Parts: sequence; structure tokens; C-alpha cells
Amino acid sequence: MTTSDWRKTLKQLKAKPTKLQKYIKHNQPKQRTSGQSTVKCQRCGQHRGHNDKYGLDLCRQCFRQIAQQIGFKKYG
Repeated sequence: MTTSDWRKTLKQLKAKPTKLQKYIKHNQPKQRTSGQSTVKCQRCGQHRGHNDKYGLDLCRQCFRQIAQQIGFKKYG
């Protein structure tokens, strides 16, 4: 039962309900309440480089692409 995706293993364990419950308890990905993976860019879904200032919820790459369209000016 060495698979990369935990859901593939569930098919193998359906015949063994007690082992299935134990496997789910210990190997299911947990829901995050804080940290980098809880916040996503609304435009592309990326987790890294997130900017939520002014309620934008965009990553830095998407912000650079649409900054002038939403009213920001580039200085320098």
C-alpha cells in the first residue's frame, strides 16, 4: 500500500473496515487553519507571494499584470 495519493489506498482497504478507519484517521490531509497554504490568489490560485493588502487577495505576479487596470500607478 505505498501509493502517492491517499485516496488510491482507500480502494484497497474497502474489504477491511477497521484498518480503513485507522488509515483515514492517521493519513488524511488535515484542514489548515493558519499558514501559507490557507490563502490563495483569487485569479490564479497560487499560494506564494500573496498580497491581501487593500482586500486584493492577489499574488504578486497577478497584481503586476492588472495593477494599472484597477487604478494603481507605477512610479520610478
